[in-house]
Order: sequence, then structure tokens, then C-alpha cells
Amino acid sequence: MKLFTTVFIALIAFAGCDAQTSGVKNLSQQDLSTKLQVEDVVVIDVRTPGEIARGYIPETDLFINVNGGDFDQKISTLDTSKTYIIYCHSGSRSQQAATRMVAKGFASVFNLQGGISSYKGQLKQ
Repeated sequence: MKLFTTVFIALIAFAGCDAQTSGVKNLSQQDLSTKLQVEDVVVIDVRTPGEIARGYIPETDLFINVNGGDFDQKISTLDTSKTYIIYCHSGSRSQQAATRMVAKGFASVFNLQGGISSYKGQLKQ
């Protein structure tokens, strides 16, 4: 019975995680350049200013710190019908930011898997 209860709780927790991130699509590093060339997308770096100073992906359009107190206010000014690619250092904060954006009605939000730490191109400074 304990095994059944443990499995049941784990399944509920897993389902809750999926529901929280529904609507956010993952974008592989390999598909990034194709996506940038094919679609009119907005690229957002959600890292801290200190991290950005060490370099960022050249196609970045906006810098909005997900841990800054004004993240929600800043994204509320954006067009919810556009396509957004969100990235951070490793993909965790950008997943959180993307989830928040989808919850606020954004239609097409991609989380760059692996973040800037997996980016193979030349960084801009």
C-alpha cells in the first residue's frame, strides 16, 4: 500500500509540473539559428545585468531580469501575439520567465534549452 501511495503522489506531482509549464515550448540550441532566420521573433535575455556584461547572444532584443522586481510590469508592455525566445545562463530562470509569460497570455514562448552556457556562437559584449 505504501508503494501505491508513493507512486500516486509522484504522479500527481509530475502532472502538476507539466501543467505549470504547459504552453512553453523548448527550443534546442541546434534549432535556434533556423528559428531566428525563419520567423520574426523577439529574443529576451532574463539574466542579471552583471551576467549580461560578460556577453550575450547577438540577436537579443530585450534584457529583462526575471528576478528583478519589475519583470511582470515590463512584460506587460509587450505584444502577446509575437513569438518570444527566452534565455538565461542554463535554462532554469528562462523556463520560469517563459511560464510566467504564458500565464499572462503570451501565445508563443520558447525556452532556449541549456541557455547561454550551451550557446556555440560568438557572444556580443
